[in-house]
Amino acid sequence: MYKLVLIRHGESEWNKANLFTGWMDADLSDKGIQEALHAGRLLKEEQFVFDVAYTSYLKRAIKTLDYVLEEMDLLWILVYKTWRLNERHYGALQGLSKTTTAEKYGEEQVKLWRRSYDVLPPALTKDDDRNPRYDVKYRDIDDALIPLTESLKETVVRVREYWDKEISPQIKAGKKVIIAAHGNSLRALIKFLDNLSSEEIIDVNVPTGTPLVYTLDDQLHPIAKYYLGSEQHIESKIQEVAKPDKIME
Repeated sequence: MYKLVLIRHGESEWNKANLFTGWMDADLSDKGIQEALHAGRLLKEEQFVFDVAYTSYLKRAIKTLDYVLEEMDLLWILVYKTWRLNERHYGALQGLSKTTTAEKYGEEQVKLWRRSYDVLPPALTKDDDRNPRYDVKYRDIDDALIPLTESLKETVVRVREYWDKEISPQIKAGKKVIIAAHGNSLRALIKFLDNLSSEEIIDVNVPTGTPLVYTLDDQLHPIAKYYLGSEQHIESKIQEVAKPDKIME
């Protein structure tokens, strides 16, 4: 059996301001820092140890991982960063508030963009300043791979590809792995790990800064999974990210 730990980054400044974030590189809020530190303490108390870590190109996930590893005295382990674990790309919604977006497009349309499996938000134009092509982080990535919008469906494809090629071989080699990523890139991972349908994944909410532990068999199929922390704390965190008037992506 293998253990795998997933953790969603702590609250970001854009989460706090209720803005669509996506690939925009928002930093952690003070609350988000405390969430990450608390997660590290929980993992240390439960005597988890990691050999390798994976995270995205976005600082809110990178810093969450750093705070976790610092609390565990594991800053020395190997960390891989990849754009394939980025949050889903929210296209032209990025940087907009939910209130402004709902006023422009209507609540039902915004709900479709946020929670449906395969409905794409409006795409960025190629000359938009928010196009990742203009960000140095993505300078070595083929233009054809860089999205201008994504639904969860597209996010699943890129996360699955990275899992198959890079992460799962490490786990099968006996490495203890932690992945620090985002609400939707982790939902993408959960979808194929748990073999959920496109309808079932819609109702899955991943709480911020709360370690999710998987026990996997030798084929990396889940045997069990659980969140670390008290039931009351975990439920309150899940409800927080599930609020219809709160953007936590």
